[in-house]
Amino acid sequence: MLQTDIFRRHVAGHLGLEGIRRVVRDEMRPPPVLVPPGTTIGQAVKRMAEGEMSSAVVIDGAGRPKGIITEKDVVRRIVWQVPPDQAVDTVMTSPVATVGTDDHLFHAIALMRRRRLRHIPVVDPTGSIAGMLALDDALGFLSGQTLSIIEQLTHEESIEGLKQIKQAQVELAAALLDDNAPAPEVQRLLTEINNDIHRRVLQHAMAKMAEDGWGEPPARFALIVMGSGGRGENFLAPDQDNGFIIADHPESARLRIDAYFLELAARMTRALDAVGFPFCAGKVMATNPVWRKSLPDWVRQTETWMRRRDEEMLLNCDIFFDFRHVFGEAALSSELRAAVTRLARSNPQFLRDIYMIESDHAVALRWFGGLRQESDGGDRGDAMNLKLRGTLPLVEGARLLALKAGIPATSTLARLDGLAQEEAINPADRDDLADAFHLITRLLLRQQIDDFRAGREVDDWVSETSLSQREKERLVVGFRAIGKFRAALALEFSERTS
Repeated sequence: MLQTDIFRRHVAGHLGLEGIRRVVRDEMRPPPVLVPPGTTIGQAVKRMAEGEMSSAVVIDGAGRPKGIITEKDVVRRIVWQVPPDQAVDTVMTSPVATVGTDDHLFHAIALMRRRRLRHIPVVDPTGSIAGMLALDDALGFLSGQTLSIIEQLTHEESIEGLKQIKQAQVELAAALLDDNAPAPEVQRLLTEINNDIHRRVLQHAMAKMAEDGWGEPPARFALIVMGSGGRGENFLAPDQDNGFIIADHPESARLRIDAYFLELAARMTRALDAVGFPFCAGKVMATNPVWRKSLPDWVRQTETWMRRRDEEMLLNCDIFFDFRHVFGEAALSSELRAAVTRLARSNPQFLRDIYMIESDHAVALRWFGGLRQESDGGDRGDAMNLKLRGTLPLVEGARLLALKAGIPATSTLARLDGLAQEEAINPADRDDLADAFHLITRLLLRQQIDDFRAGREVDDWVSETSLSQREKERLVVGFRAIGKFRAALALEFSERTS
């Protein structure tokens, strides 16, 4: 059973922290042998031998992995059993497990150990093959204590065990901040752990449904998370924002397929609530048919939201556009991302309407430059809601401009990088906004850690008295940068865009 004192004992050394912080791209090898469908087994094996590669990945026309064959497959399943002129499609392992370039290495290690994989393809944010990760490479630099942390984070399968992992994030976040890890990096790690919990809860629910007579999923599907989880910007107390993308299917099968996925969603959301992800008050969950649809229906629903543009539908878009793939068919998530990016970019009036419902989201700065506190800080007295009056104005603005520019990234910092590259903002403003985001998220994480340890409700309120003079000065500078950014948005999405 995972206990938080494990982190107090083990996450103190820099080597352990560095191991937890590494991402897949740090250790991946170049792409393996890549072959199209229809390639013969003989051709694939020859290319593996010529390239001294231990695997070959079958890819579609967009470079996305559809299957894999390995040296083990060649020895155990192919030699002496299958003619060399047979298509590789008939013997490949499919669907193929993958990890993303920016996934934390601990997640990839855990996945490979659970599935007994020696190699796993690495895909970029579009789902295209980017490289290959070998388990030996991933484990080679880890200390024993880092591997122990990874096992504690990933190998406890019971609901109670997953709950303990969720709670232990507090000490992990505290250790990383003490080690001067950038706060957005800590957020990304928390999100990765949370997403891994989502995957495991969903897989457990699917297995139990099979035991209960529901069988296997009747259609290909993907689990997505939205909001802060979709941006990779989780703090310590996120609720549930999830949905299902289901592959297109005949109308005659709709009732049967939806009955399965409704039951799966109900089991998943109940388990997530038990682990420590509360039900979404706005019902942004796969149990709600609004957030459980086939891929074509998702596209049609997005078109409807954009066309009708009442406040509820605009707010739905605001949540939805930050979605991230978590489990299942990555191609479904990629296709939906491409569709909604195209739709948003081609509809400037819709983007203006989104801006209008967000236009009063100002930073906590007084007219004459001082910090503006409010009276809702509970037992902390007057305080600032640094999410509502800090990160939110920046997150919303970066999202809007990214949609306008056709940038598919979902994290705030990646969107700012993309906007600078597209010359939608200048590099100096990008740096100022990134500095502000780093500072505000660090202050929020620190306050939430203190809240948790003190037994208080974890929220987004930070008192000015808890800040050093230097932090106050930097916060004023950051708020000014965000305020300047919001003023530019007002011009960008004025009537002239209609």
